[in-house]
Amino acid sequence: MTTDRSRLTWTFVVTCIAAFMTSLDNLVVTMALPAIRDHLHASLAELEWTVNAYTLTFAVLLLPAAALGDRLGRRRVFAVGLAIFTVASAAAALAPSVGALIAARAVQGVGGAIVLPLSMTLLSAAVPPARRGAALGIWGGVSGLAIAIGPLVGGAITQGAAWQWIFWLNVPLGLAAIPLAFARLTESREASSRLDAVGTVLVSLGLFGVVLGLVRGQDHGWTSAGVLGAIVAGAAGLAAFVAWELRTERAGRAPMLPVSLFRRRGFAAVNAVSVFFSFGMFGSIFLLSQYLQNVMGYSPLGAGLRTLPWTAMPLFIAPLAGPLSDRIGGRPLMITGLTMMTGGLLWMRFELSPDTTFLALVPAFIISGIGMALFFIPVANVVMGAVPPEYEGVASGTNNAVREVGGVFGIAVLASVFAAAGGYANALDFTDGLHVALLVGAAVTGAGALGSLLVPRRRAAAVTELADADDYAAEPGRAVRVDLEAATS
Repeated sequence: MTTDRSRLTWTFVVTCIAAFMTSLDNLVVTMALPAIRDHLHASLAELEWTVNAYTLTFAVLLLPAAALGDRLGRRRVFAVGLAIFTVASAAAALAPSVGALIAARAVQGVGGAIVLPLSMTLLSAAVPPARRGAALGIWGGVSGLAIAIGPLVGGAITQGAAWQWIFWLNVPLGLAAIPLAFARLTESREASSRLDAVGTVLVSLGLFGVVLGLVRGQDHGWTSAGVLGAIVAGAAGLAAFVAWELRTERAGRAPMLPVSLFRRRGFAAVNAVSVFFSFGMFGSIFLLSQYLQNVMGYSPLGAGLRTLPWTAMPLFIAPLAGPLSDRIGGRPLMITGLTMMTGGLLWMRFELSPDTTFLALVPAFIISGIGMALFFIPVANVVMGAVPPEYEGVASGTNNAVREVGGVFGIAVLASVFAAAGGYANALDFTDGLHVALLVGAAVTGAGALGSLLVPRRRAAAVTELADADDYAAEPGRAVRVDLEAATS
């Protein structure tokens, strides 16, 4: 009994450390962007890639990495992911140029994509069913805390030491966690899992092409052959990915992404809205973190502290929103959250000027933070409730991936809008660009609020997803009743 309890404790420690490391690196670099720009003479496009290189590889490889762990052994692949993440962190800290930094960040994303989903799987398998919900709740809280304090940690380290130390921070944690993973975690695997290598390559090339075109558009011209070619090639890659996944599914093999899930209204709607949410959040924070330093003149630590009314708000809202979501369903909270985010971004747009005080922005930051929390907290339950139990794992992974992709597009598009309307020349120029970018971000989150209306209400959600082809074949009358209930909801 003591041995089992000790193993469980160590499993909890190792998986939470891993979740904290990989989640922290989503936003920890944002407060270091001005320092990286000055030290490595980085352009706006290169700053975008400093963030997006991590997020893009992370998003694309989440589902394949989980499948690889299932086949080869979750503990083994988890430890390899930790090693990749740790070595890439050291490489980022030692990067002599912005190109080397971007490359190291991309490899970091590979490690993060392996570590995060397997940390949850390993913890879930180690915890008794009666305590699994609480354990995974704490694991999720650790991940959320890492995202919330990412800008603060990045600002504090950049100011107190140097921007390189935001990456050195991962190295001792990784070096400690790797041997603990082999010594304390229990190996497990799922032999029936299949790695969809073709799908992984197609979606990777497709997303890279589209993002490359968006990032290069402002500098090279939106109608230039290089930009249009990249976007068209990327779109073709994504279309080929969808076609391949459909073919794989029809052949009875396990696709990386079961496209048929998107025929379910709830699943399709919540994933589309998740893209809009991340688009507005990541794109806005990318620019606002630089505004706080470049225009308002705050130090990296000062800027990080001043993002807390926004990024830390989920820590205060979660205890209230979680139980409320259980009572009334996630749909009302998602609509309210995205509406509040839209209002917060519009408030910032009309309040920002070269001489705006921080206190004038606090209400907008708080509103945006509450909105972010109200959306983020119920979304996992909504996703899980939209699919059959056997698809919950892939559904969760898909939603995490599309949120990351939404962040990539948000940074790429809003940075391009910012560059077209303003730039880094002076405070007024920066503010002019930020004004237009925030309007676009607000329009996207506003569209997300409207899209949330397509998420089934709680009563309908429990029955509408039963109305697939099998239900119509087996119980036509029941399927009609389901459709009537959904239509009246």
